[in-house]
Amino acid sequence: MVKTDTICRGRELKQKVLDLIRAEDFKQALQTLTTFPARRVINPLFALLCSTESEVKWRAVTALGAVVANLAQDDMESARVVMRRMIWNLNDESGGIGWGVPETMGEVMARHKGLAREYVNILVSYICEDGNFLEYEPLQQGVLWGLGRLAQTSPELLQNAVPHLHPFLSSENATLRGLAAWILGLLGGPQHESELEPLLERDSF
Repeated sequence: MVKTDTICRGRELKQKVLDLIRAEDFKQALQTLTTFPARRVINPLFALLCSTESEVKWRAVTALGAVVANLAQDDMESARVVMRRMIWNLNDESGGIGWGVPETMGEVMARHKGLAREYVNILVSYICEDGNFLEYEPLQQGVLWGLGRLAQTSPELLQNAVPHLHPFLSSENATLRGLAAWILGLLGGPQHESELEPLLERDSF
């Protein structure tokens, strides 16, 4: 257990968080991160979502998801504040891009059923043409990954997302096609087989 009086401040804290994210034993490092006061490490982890190092970015997604889910166990309203911050970061008015944000939303919801029930429709709305559709393909990839992560733990919450996944099976972007197929596979059931036909037809030889 990390004592709160040993936790450094400012730049030192950011460096400590980065060192843990880059640790060889990330599983142990993640356990250490979740013993820190959540409000202290959320900002440094948010910053790492924009890292150009793929491993750092994805570990930050995992860590932030774990931290926020743990926070929700003790203080649901504070966890909601973080979720709303993520939603704001995906809003055009925020002036940001939202790198890593939809992935993190999915990770949080995969780890906390209560937050999943509250925010699943918002995450789905980012792939809905009549919702909060994100035009930028890298963000679409992030949303689909987040939905797939949630589908691993709560597939029942995503049945209404199926019609919105179908267009991605015909995308020119192979990653989008693959992610959509992955999600449908996780949702399972013969009722989704017809949804995969566009992908099979496109990629058949």
